[in-house]
Amino acid sequence: MTKSESGSSAPESRSGRKHIGAPDAMRRAAEQLASLLGSEPESVSAIKKTDDGWTAAVEVMEIERIPDTSSVMASYRVDMDGEGELIGYERIQRYPRGRVDR
Repeated sequence: MTKSESGSSAPESRSGRKHIGAPDAMRRAAEQLASLLGSEPESVSAIKKTDDGWTAAVEVMEIERIPDTSSVMASYRVDMDGEGELIGYERIQRYPRGRVDR
């Protein structure tokens, strides 16, 4: 671990770049997907550390309908490296907002 100028500690990669933690990975996943899709994500429903960085599940409203429970949602898998840079994404599911998993 090394100390940054702000006094916080973060692990560094071999290239000297800092690896991010889960809270930052969640924010980065939502921000980067929003810039690609042009719409704000509703939530980050999962975050997982991988050997290469992070994988997040991000929920996005794709089609807004009335009533709101009939709006079409999508779940995207967002893959990031250890520094939080997006390396890939994929829509893995579409579903009506009002659906409850069993």
